[in-house]
Amino acid sequence: MFGPTGPALSQNAPAQPSLSLQEQGPSTPQPQSEPAPARKENPGLINEMGKLFDKIMPDLKSPSETIHDLNARAKDSVEHAVKDAGDALSHMPGPASMVSGRAICPNAANGTPDCKLGADKLCQSRGFKDGKSLATDSVQSCSAKILIPGRTRKPGDCRTDDYVTAALCQ
Repeated sequence: MFGPTGPALSQNAPAQPSLSLQEQGPSTPQPQSEPAPARKENPGLINEMGKLFDKIMPDLKSPSETIHDLNARAKDSVEHAVKDAGDALSHMPGPASMVSGRAICPNAANGTPDCKLGADKLCQSRGFKDGKSLATDSVQSCSAKILIPGRTRKPGDCRTDDYVTAALCQ
């Protein structure tokens, strides 16, 4: 069936797909969902602790800044200690040396050992004038009588002797 304008299309033919945009007629407006409510702040324990830390330590330093500060403080402490030691040594009259040896501390009038005299003796034996005791040692000395079998010990059989073993000499 041909008509004057061209072939007639069958009414049962499938529709051809179109690549162009088609305008749709008036569409029904879709119901707009309401915007989600703004998130409310959670007043939980963690959140409250975070606020507290922000108030207490607002300008927390980084680990490298903290280490730098600690190093600076340590350097200042060492410099101060060295200065103090130098001042202490500069107030000592003349050069001082530490000597070691063994000098007895003689008993004073009240029976106690006088280790200042022992330190002086130790220093004088090394060519110095006087000294201060740095270390001492105590030894119990007993008479040979305590070795006799069957003999009972008496209070005067043993005595304690004190010795200066190290002294600071000038």
